[in-house]
Amino acid sequence: MRMIFVNLPVKDLEATKRFYTGLGFELNPQFTSDQSAAVVIEENIIFMMLTHDHFSQFLKGGIADVSKDKEALICLSAADRAEVDGFLQKALANGGSEWMPAQDHGFMYGVSFQDPDGHVLEVMWMDPAAVEQGAHMEIEVA
Repeated sequence: MRMIFVNLPVKDLEATKRFYTGLGFELNPQFTSDQSAAVVIEENIIFMMLTHDHFSQFLKGGIADVSKDKEALICLSAADRAEVDGFLQKALANGGSEWMPAQDHGFMYGVSFQDPDGHVLEVMWMDPAAVEQGAHMEIEVA
């Protein structure tokens, strides 16, 4: 089994831990310290949230300022539309902010928000029948 570790720099580790546990994710205490938090998204998907000092130890160059630019759009799947909306409600209640308007394409529905540091998370649902039929959509970029 492969695992995915998404490493992200954070300014306030305690606020980050409150935000992600507020979304319903658990922390792996084995890899959580005063400089990092291992947020378990799924068994094989872990967000490693690292303080700026700790994150800098793994870099050449500086840390991106996500208040101005985005380094990534991280998208998580959801079981249904209600779960999508639930993620947005939890995000806003736990220190997150809306990023883009909801996208409703009928067979696909998603929302996006920023965590307290400005990292963008998208949550989307796709109709399994549409996926089986090979649904395709064109995304318009403004």
